[in-house]
Amino acid sequence: MPQSEQKQEYDRLRREAERLAGGLTDLSQRATVYHHIFRESGGNHVFPLIAAHGALWARGWFQFGHRLGQILSWQFAGRRQMQREHLSRLQDFADTIRDINRLVCIDTYVNFHWTRRYGTAPHAADLIAPELLDALNRVHAANDAGIPLPDASRRDVFAAHFLHEQTHIVGPRIEAAVANLNWPALQFLALKPVVRFACFPRGRRLWFRDFSRRAERVANGLKAFDWAAASGWEHAEASLREYNILPAEFFAGSERYFANLRQSLLGMPA
Repeated sequence: MPQSEQKQEYDRLRREAERLAGGLTDLSQRATVYHHIFRESGGNHVFPLIAAHGALWARGWFQFGHRLGQILSWQFAGRRQMQREHLSRLQDFADTIRDINRLVCIDTYVNFHWTRRYGTAPHAADLIAPELLDALNRVHAANDAGIPLPDASRRDVFAAHFLHEQTHIVGPRIEAAVANLNWPALQFLALKPVVRFACFPRGRRLWFRDFSRRAERVANGLKAFDWAAASGWEHAEASLREYNILPAEFFAGSERYFANLRQSLLGMPA
């Protein structure tokens, strides 16, 4: 396929992904899209499965942050304008984190589906970063052969994808969001989230000293992979139920649920 046609298909997939990823608060919709990618990969691409946990876990985190912000805003009682400004900054921070999840979902969908068709075509690296291209091509080769990747290889793919997202989407936006928050009490708490995904072994949590530090996010991301792998990928998939967010129809048949979502948003079957 000529390069121009490859670029057209890339752009078409991106428009499709933008619709599927939904708006800022459509976390369960994005979890559905992430899960679809995991299933389409034959279970070899586990980054989207762990990202689905992140999207669903984040709803409770956002709710907690909103309640805490409302409580702490009383320190500005009598200074209504300052109180409104700080609550507005908190909302902007939360929306930035939601938008990061949305952009990562879009990027993950496009990269997976485009490389499945054109990953071995000449000049594919003009559109997909070489290290990510190589990782996704390994996923597609294993899936086409009906061979599950060993966890060591899954971890390599996860790391390549995670580092790609941290470099191109997450890092710059996190740094800007933290700087804009400018509320010491909330800034302190926002940078120290305690993350407990349902797929982690009992009692395991990710602790952050400074969420804005890339090295710490990467280290904890790889730890999330290791813990999910230790629990087993079937458990990691089934435990999406524990957030009580995805509807019963999803668990009755996730492929059909995604197909219906895709048809309702795009007017076409999956």
